[in-house]
Amino acid sequence: MRVSDILKVKGNTLFTVTPETSLADAVDTMAEHDIGSLVVMEYGDLVGMLTFREIINTISRNGGTVGTSTIRKIMDDHPLTCTPETDVNEVRRMMLERHARYLPVMDSRTLMGVISFYDVARAVVEEQSFENRMLKAYIRDWPAEEAENTK
Repeated sequence: MRVSDILKVKGNTLFTVTPETSLADAVDTMAEHDIGSLVVMEYGDLVGMLTFREIINTISRNGGTVGTSTIRKIMDDHPLTCTPETDVNEVRRMMLERHARYLPVMDSRTLMGVISFYDVARAVVEEQSFENRMLKAYIRDWPAEEAENTK
C-alpha cells in the first residue's frame, strides 16, 4: 500500500497558513476544523508544519496563553515529508523514528495532502481486515478432496 492509496480514501481537504499568521488564529482554525496540524506555505512552497505539539510547548512557555507570536516563531521549519509513492510501511518507520504525527505529502514541490498517524493506522487495520476476510473465505471454500489428501 502506498501513501496515494491513503489520500484517495481520506480526500484532499487541506488547511494551510502563512508564517505570518498569528498563533491565535491558527489555534482557532485547528479547533474549528478539528484538525491537529496546519501546513505552513509561503510563496507556494512548504516552509513548515504547525502541530498541537508546538502549540502546547508555546502555551507552556507563555504561562498558559498562546501569546501574540506568529507561526514563523514556533513552527517546525524542517518537517518530515513523504511522496504519494512512499510505501506505508516506510511511512510508519519514519513517523516512529521522528515521533511525527503528521506528514505533508509532496509531489516534487506540490503539496498533495497531509497524512496523520491515525490515517496510517486506519489504513493498515483495514488492509489487514480485508486480507483476513479473504483468507477465511479461501479456507472455508477449500475443496473437500484436497482436504482429504492433506490429512
